[in-house]
Amino acid sequence: MTTTFLQAVPPTYGDGGVMMWGMLIAMFAIMYFFMIRPQNKKRKAIENFRKTLQVNQKVVTAGGIYGHLKEVSDSYVMLEIAKGVQIRVDKNSIYEDIADANQQQAAK
Repeated sequence: MTTTFLQAVPPTYGDGGVMMWGMLIAMFAIMYFFMIRPQNKKRKAIENFRKTLQVNQKVVTAGGIYGHLKEVSDSYVMLEIAKGVQIRVDKNSIYEDIADANQQQAAK
């Protein structure tokens, strides 16, 4: 009687592989939506900001230097940090507009 009972239950092998792949796909989706996608969005917003830089705009560099733009070139900008003091800065180091920086600090 026990041999018929053991023969009636089919063995279940292979369900672990499907669960493992499902968890890997779920982990990748979570990482994409919470880490990769927001970083790409922020990078594109900064790139668009750098393309629209204009003379006399108040900006902040990545190093924390505040100033007015006096000249905008393809690869660099001339930044006036004090009256009569101008520095040449790589365009990629311009981070944000001063008005945006002040709004973010006020929100904190």
